[in-house]
Amino acid sequence: MAKADSPTGLRTGLRGLTTRGRSFLAAGITAAICAYVFGQDTLLQVSVLLAALPLAAAVLLLRTRYRVAGGRRLSPYRVAAGQEARVHLRLDNVSRVPTGLLLLEDQVPYVLGPRPRFVLDRVEPRGFREVSYRVRSDLRGRYPLGPLQLRVADPFGMCELNRSFAASDVLTVVPQVVTLPTVKLPGESTGHGESNTHTLALAGDDDVIPREYRHGDDLRRVHWKSTARYGELMVRREEQPLRAKATVLLDTREVAHRGSGPASSFEWAVSCAASVGVHLLERGYQTRLLTDTGLAVPGPEAGAIATVAEAAGLLLDSLAVVELSDGGTLARAEQVLRNGGDGVLVAVLGSLDEEQVARLGRLRRRAAGAVAFLLDTGTWAGLRHLAPDTPDQDAADQVTRLREAGWTVLPAKAGDSAATLWRHAERATAVPYRNGTGS
Repeated sequence: MAKADSPTGLRTGLRGLTTRGRSFLAAGITAAICAYVFGQDTLLQVSVLLAALPLAAAVLLLRTRYRVAGGRRLSPYRVAAGQEARVHLRLDNVSRVPTGLLLLEDQVPYVLGPRPRFVLDRVEPRGFREVSYRVRSDLRGRYPLGPLQLRVADPFGMCELNRSFAASDVLTVVPQVVTLPTVKLPGESTGHGESNTHTLALAGDDDVIPREYRHGDDLRRVHWKSTARYGELMVRREEQPLRAKATVLLDTREVAHRGSGPASSFEWAVSCAASVGVHLLERGYQTRLLTDTGLAVPGPEAGAIATVAEAAGLLLDSLAVVELSDGGTLARAEQVLRNGGDGVLVAVLGSLDEEQVARLGRLRRRAAGAVAFLLDTGTWAGLRHLAPDTPDQDAADQVTRLREAGWTVLPAKAGDSAATLWRHAERATAVPYRNGTGS
């Protein structure tokens, strides 16, 4: 919680005069000049009153020695695109004197909505006030909130002084995540987290790592040698899951996508990658995100991530700020996969050329299983209007070649649902290329 002290200096007070205060001061000076020219003592008294009122208000604000502290809380601090988040503001009067009229304003980017403003009449000594407002963005990204600005005004509206708090927060707007159905992926028998387990004792009873008996443990798991050795009931440790690996490859090449804004093929691809990544994490896969630039999340320096929620948060935070790249190939991503591409590979791809299709075909041999969302990006740009049963020959040829190389290909067009396409991921030949969807 940041604090703001009262400003000092007569010049500061004069700069804080409002339009009303400046009008009164100008009227007072004008009346004084007229009183001097025409010799009217009564008019001089009026001029003194008019000029003294805004000056007195400024001095009063400057001599008001109260301190305030402001804080901000986001709920939640990470939100999906198109959903609302609530920002809670709290203002504490930490001085021993009550405040006057307070105008509270928070700085927010224009994409989150209008700038929120609040009027607080009076805050008692050691008291506080709480207000809140909502923000919403259809564009993913990281948006700064703050600093909080406080405007102090006198009761007559003659003078206003601004105070700013240094503290700020960041709202992360992540891609929309679609719930995907549970299917058996190609190559899953070689690496699913729930199907592959290993026991800590593989070489015999002498290698067992026991633990103390807990209420509810199966008595068949009691290890009698350890029980006799330690003098208390000991049981074998449970089998530990061997987590499978998965890589979600996102094609961010600008030349591979069409459309603009939230309705572009790139935003569909980002949302699809987020949905697949979160789904695989929830199923027990050790999942990483890889882009065509060679950037992998989490990186090798990240180490083990404690929980699925933390891993999903890291993946979504990365996708919240991912941008189109100026690359022309997938070479950098291919190099990363060659150095460690075991496990299941799920690629979300834009437009491809013949060389890239051939490279992906060779890359398939390094993965236990491979699924590709192949976007027909022309439909996002409105460049291609096909009849429902009329496939695009070039795209159909690429689908055929990738399937012959062992990929499970899911053709996608504008308006398709990632969840609907994902249902076909367990079928080796996936779906026929008919309007980009499976039926």
